[in-house]
Amino acid sequence: MTERLYYRDSFLYEFDAEVVDTVSTSDSDPRTAIILDRTAFYPTSGGQVFDTGEILLTATNSHLRIAEVAERDDGTILHILQDPAPVAKAIRVHGLIDSERRRDHMQQHSGQHVLSAAFVRLFDMSTVSFHMGADYCSIDLDAKSLNLKQVEAAEALANEVVQENRPVEIRFVTQEEARGLGLRKLPPVRKDELRLIDIRDFDLTACGGTHVQGTAQIGSILLRKTEKVRQGWRVEFVCGKRAVSTARRDYTTLANAAGVLSTQLWDVPQQIQKLQEETRASRKSREQLHEELASLYAERILSETQEIGGRKIITRTFPDRDLSFIKLLAQKITRQSPSAVALLSATSAPAALVFAQSPGEPFDMGALMKEALAKLGGRGGGAKDMAQGGPSQVDAIEATLDELAKRLRTLSS
Repeated sequence: MTERLYYRDSFLYEFDAEVVDTVSTSDSDPRTAIILDRTAFYPTSGGQVFDTGEILLTATNSHLRIAEVAERDDGTILHILQDPAPVAKAIRVHGLIDSERRRDHMQQHSGQHVLSAAFVRLFDMSTVSFHMGADYCSIDLDAKSLNLKQVEAAEALANEVVQENRPVEIRFVTQEEARGLGLRKLPPVRKDELRLIDIRDFDLTACGGTHVQGTAQIGSILLRKTEKVRQGWRVEFVCGKRAVSTARRDYTTLANAAGVLSTQLWDVPQQIQKLQEETRASRKSREQLHEELASLYAERILSETQEIGGRKIITRTFPDRDLSFIKLLAQKITRQSPSAVALLSATSAPAALVFAQSPGEPFDMGALMKEALAKLGGRGGGAKDMAQGGPSQVDAIEATLDELAKRLRTLSS
């Protein structure tokens, strides 16, 4: 088992060690992994993601980039190399942790402890899981409901604790000793010794992660989003430098939106709501105009089309219309006439076909559509009275429709 130097000192960014072995990461992952007798690299565990950095081979002064750190079930820690490299057993190495990444993880993880404790103290909502991502972190709360006032109250209390700069201490106790200490959460796996993270007079919980030495080092805690999930409520948050960069990004986005809308920052939501209402009204008006236009087109087309055998066979190609319009037009034609067949196409991208007939007519529009698409390419289908498709060969559309119409006219005469 690898000795974990980060257990005692989360601010240890350099260390010396000896190579115990080199192995493949797993059966499915052939990347080379180095096993050391001791390490300050943190492996992915408990919701916290791994450290990165370098291992310097002391004898050759060569640097090996660490792309990932993982832990085996037996407690062995694997330092997975970014690029394959031969590493001999028993040689001395010097580890270099990516300190900026480590500090960010300490801020996020310590902030999570403070935030989880705040939800317990204020609303008796326990944290059932923690996730640390590249852009944001989240906790899942065991809660049936969660409102904005509760979120704001937990955020305020958490930031009060941050500003008070309470000491964050590491303690090691037995499982039995832990039971009498009032931990916020006991680990599900029984261990002989537990590592406790003690935020003075505020939170005490078992944890193997890296943490700050005082809550002021968290910087700040910003809650961003809540959503209902299967096991309760998920709260997204960011801490420290992430909170600053996220707030700056949010402000820049809001300022740009305000500039586009020619309004103040605080008026952006109202302006967006106004635009949405105007868009809905415009869409409704456009749909009504399309209905009227399609009706007029249908009337004119029907009046211009000669009956053959008591039936009107219509073909039309529209270079400046889309599928929704020719479908609406086909419906108008077949409803205004008791015996009409409409073979319509739109050639503007994406091209579309709509075949329709009045109810009771004898032809099969679905079969005609398959026949047309066999020549034009593309996909589509439909039922006896209406079918639609998307042809891939636009140039041959008119000739194909004329050929189908000619056959239908012959059958009708």
